[in-house]
Amino acid sequence: MTDETTHALDHADFGLKQSKITNVVDSNELERDAGGKPLHTFPHPALAFTPEDLPKGENFLKPHRVVLILVAAALIVAVALLMRWDWLPRYLPRLGWGILVSIAMLFSTSILGFLFAVPLGLVQVTGPWYLKGLAKIFCTIIRGTPLLLQLWLLYYGLGSLFPQFPAIRHSFLWPYLREAWPYGVAALTISFAAYEGEVMRGAFAGVPAGELEAARAYGMSRWTMFRRIWLPRAIHRALPTLNGETVLQLKSTPLVATITVVDVYAVISKVRQETYLTYEPLLLLALIYLCLTGILVVAFRYFENRIPTRGA
Repeated sequence: MTDETTHALDHADFGLKQSKITNVVDSNELERDAGGKPLHTFPHPALAFTPEDLPKGENFLKPHRVVLILVAAALIVAVALLMRWDWLPRYLPRLGWGILVSIAMLFSTSILGFLFAVPLGLVQVTGPWYLKGLAKIFCTIIRGTPLLLQLWLLYYGLGSLFPQFPAIRHSFLWPYLREAWPYGVAALTISFAAYEGEVMRGAFAGVPAGELEAARAYGMSRWTMFRRIWLPRAIHRALPTLNGETVLQLKSTPLVATITVVDVYAVISKVRQETYLTYEPLLLLALIYLCLTGILVVAFRYFENRIPTRGA
């Protein structure tokens, strides 16, 4: 057998294998566009992950992890036994209220900020040039300046102008504008909207065009296509980043204590002033934020696992 014959046979065998793989992929395709072309392809089963490839539960208890768990447990016991905690029962009601204020600030500003972030991201993808420019300028300025500066500009700057107008002082808004929390909500909302607006811009742009074309081919209106296809797919793509941004938002809420909003950080600061203790209140504050962060991460992981990732 000559070298040319051997090469031809090898080439034919490779083509046959490629054809088999293509057939397997085509059999797994369920979605096609208006022209009959597949929207998504899936790897060959031999190349895909199987449940056996995932880490087993028993693999978690490695020797180094066991040592770390024991060290952490020893530190917790030492902190509980060797430090002063007699002040804690006296401040528990205030701590509970402060935690509720922090949670309320987190969820209200995150939800409002996300509602503003969706149009900010969408207009940067599909809007006219002047709206794109305005949205980009807004995101650039807010992301380029410190959140504390924005908070103080709203509270000490804008908040000091409102009392000069009698119409505002005699309106139904004055009982709210004279308080500090609306300015904290506004500053945190604006900051979250700017950061998440850039995330949603990338998420909207990353949705495959074939899916939107298929929706148009089915006769969906622009609003129906946005509501049922584009927005859900963009949110799915942005969920991991949204998780991180929400955790960062939680860590930003203590800044509202600088404008007299009594959140959990403000309560801990009051404890330090009245008890002359440093480490115990701060360690408790760190534990509170760690617990809140853990709850957020677990919640987002749950939603990420609930959403199908096929074709993502």
